[in-house]
Amino acid sequence: MKKTFALLACVLLVAGLAACNTDKAPADLAIKAADDAITAVAPEAEKYVPDQLTAAKDALAAAKDKFAKGQYKEALAAGTELANTAKDLVAATAAKKDELTKAWNDLAASLPQTVASIQAKIEEFGKAKKLPKGMDKAKLAQAQEGLAGITKAWDEASAAFTAGNLGEALGRASTLKDKGAEVMALLGMAPAAAPAEAPAAAPAK
Repeated sequence: MKKTFALLACVLLVAGLAACNTDKAPADLAIKAADDAITAVAPEAEKYVPDQLTAAKDALAAAKDKFAKGQYKEALAAGTELANTAKDLVAATAAKKDELTKAWNDLAASLPQTVASIQAKIEEFGKAKKLPKGMDKAKLAQAQEGLAGITKAWDEASAAFTAGNLGEALGRASTLKDKGAEVMALLGMAPAAAPAEAPAAAPAK
């Protein structure tokens, strides 16, 4: 990340060369520095702010096109502006990653507790000589099936998180809160306290 910001600083400084040089050299440096900065952040930006990354790449392509056509003054202006575009892209990527990480941590703190309480209630009913009023074997089997589905989906979401795919992890886990509440209601359990609502995950690519 420090390297990326150093590249951006280089772009901003390059603009000053125009006062004592032709526009071609500083324009070339500005565009190349912006290209390096965007390329450096692209892997994570693709995960968290893909639309903003696309816009940055489009702006970069436009600047390169101006340079290729010999429009060096315009290319320099575009390259200098690209420094701000790349800087904003870096900041937006970090912010979205932090936002999704917090949302995941909130889920990770609450959902396993819900699963554990459901598991305990199912085991309690399984050991009982007689099921309580309103509960029967069919409902208990349905609850067991629901718990198995939640556990499987959570394991898959956790694997995605471990692999660094936060958007995918939250996408897989987004319905588990409601599913857990459904199983708890089926078992006659009080609903768990609602965690903070998770933000929208970045679109999967």
